[in-house]
Amino acid sequence: MVRHPLAPEQIEAGRRLGAALRFARAGRSPGDVALEAGISPETLRKIETGRLPTPAFGTIVRLSEVLGVPLSELAVVWRTDPALSQAS
Repeated sequence: MVRHPLAPEQIEAGRRLGAALRFARAGRSPGDVALEAGISPETLRKIETGRLPTPAFGTIVRLSEVLGVPLSELAVVWRTDPALSQAS
């Protein structure tokens, strides 16, 4: 199976998602959050820095639960381009 490169919009959406998760994590250690979510701290770091712009759905579900952020809010962050919001 050939994986097609991500579009710039998808990469930027992953960066927004990572920033939202990092903000939601607040003062909690990445290691504690990752352990509770059942992922490695390295995976969490990659998601938060945008180096993993398309994490698995189950990973985002678990992070949503651990961080107490509704999945619907994370979906809005992923879909919303701030540049489009400022243009109106």
